[in-house]
Amino acid sequence: MKTELIEKAYAIARERYAEIGLDTEKALDTLQRIPLSLHCWQADDVTGFEHLGGSLTGGIQTTGNYPGKARNIDELRADILKATSLIPGKHRLNLHAIYGEFGNETVDRDRIEPRHFQGWIEWAKDNDMKLDFNSTSFSHPKSGDLSLANPDPAIRDFWVEHTRRCRAIAEEMGRAQGDPSIMNVWVHDGSKDLTVNRMKYRELLCDSLDRIFETKYTHMKDCIESKVFGIGLESYTVGSNDFYIGYGVSRRKIVTLDTGHFHPTESVADKISSLLLFLPEVMLHVSRPVRWDSDHVTILNDDTLELCKEIVRCNALDRVHIGLDYFDASINRIGAYVIGSRATQKALMQALLEPLAQLRSHEAAGQGFERLALLEESKSLPWNAVWDEFCLRNDVPVGEAFIADVQQYEHDVTSKRQ
Repeated sequence: MKTELIEKAYAIARERYAEIGLDTEKALDTLQRIPLSLHCWQADDVTGFEHLGGSLTGGIQTTGNYPGKARNIDELRADILKATSLIPGKHRLNLHAIYGEFGNETVDRDRIEPRHFQGWIEWAKDNDMKLDFNSTSFSHPKSGDLSLANPDPAIRDFWVEHTRRCRAIAEEMGRAQGDPSIMNVWVHDGSKDLTVNRMKYRELLCDSLDRIFETKYTHMKDCIESKVFGIGLESYTVGSNDFYIGYGVSRRKIVTLDTGHFHPTESVADKISSLLLFLPEVMLHVSRPVRWDSDHVTILNDDTLELCKEIVRCNALDRVHIGLDYFDASINRIGAYVIGSRATQKALMQALLEPLAQLRSHEAAGQGFERLALLEESKSLPWNAVWDEFCLRNDVPVGEAFIADVQQYEHDVTSKRQ
């Protein structure tokens, strides 16, 4: 698309939004300062770089076998940099504990240290990128159905130690980058069939978390994430939404809302305002569930749009952290990164261009017709011209032009991976 056409369309859009009292330059500036936390595991199907063997377990499943996935850290980093070159703005990178640089050494998870992630810290600094972190309780010989809620003290102690070490690694990341690393704790613990010990396992999980969080840090932030169920663990989840809301509020921890971790008819957007009343911050993991937590690539659908609108409506852009969490192995993985990231940013752009003051004025006056009419008409305002301008100013492809870049990278790089 020609630059002059993009700029001309933006000029018209700017005038159109000015008519309803909105400043598109302010929206552009705000979106520029919203980082997404990109998930490293999209590039290699949540494989990681341990030497423990085995396949995905613990309620995790990746479907598809598209060729060209990253096989080592160098390839993973190259893929991430390629993806970020096609996504406007500056973004963060979210690492799981299984992505350390272990060399030829077998390092069990209760022995990982900051030194195993020093290369990531240096790489991130060189590429002007901040790091976030996650403990990894799945895909391990000691995972089973229960980790932090396991009645076996030896297994539970193993996972407590692993998670403690993850917090220490996140603290080192945050110190090095001069910005807190957000450390997420999610465990798959549950039961495939009925249990008569719901309270017991939740008491164990609560105790494990209390032990994990004993050490206070200043360069990292703790998040806790719930789930409805995992594959093979369909009947009971220890760390349910109710459990983690109670724990988060009582212990002042950030609650993570994963858009795939709720019932299909639940609105995750509706949960944000409730949590923000009682917690200082919220973390989001944005994906696209298709009837279940299938982690399809995020697209610009009603769910994503409503989620972003709610953040803006709550004036909470500085209190809600936005991460992505999907792993589609059925399509080009770099393309999946770009589609999901840009879709989330498009939703944020539309949210920033909503005529909120006027809508609230109608609502306060009891003008239901006027409110609904303006909500509908705002859907067809020229937000896409403002989005194109955002891409242009960030020197990334506008519109569908990124498709050719992804195809070229596949031809030159990923198609040669055996």
